[in-house]
Amino acid sequence: QVQLVESGGGLVQAEGSLRLSCAVSGRTFSQYAMGWFRQAPGKEREFVAGLFLSIPTAYTDSVKGRFTISGDVAKNTVYLQMNSLKPEDTAVYYCAADSRPSAKYYSDGYSLVSEYDYWGQGTQVTVSS
Repeated sequence: QVQLVESGGGLVQAEGSLRLSCAVSGRTFSQYAMGWFRQAPGKEREFVAGLFLSIPTAYTDSVKGRFTISGDVAKNTVYLQMNSLKPEDTAVYYCAADSRPSAKYYSDGYSLVSEYDYWGQGTQVTVSS
């Protein structure tokens, strides 16, 4: 079993920055494929960024060049550094862990909600214009 606890969300003005943290307990995060997802009101949960074997796997197009996913093995924590935030980034952000990446993980599996079997409770990010 693994538990994920997100923190670092808040209210920020457009063009500002936030760093989200996902504290992992139970297992070392490097043993999992890790992902950040977000869900805006009235919308489906969507993939933001992925990390596998401590290497960034992918980013959704809308955050490329602005967001960076990383991990600190010593702290067993995964981060999402978010720069140049836009109002459309407003959402609840979730950390997720995939204990058994599927055969299609590297094709499109990394971006699928169904790929991940552990989820945190989420942290709210609100970007004002």
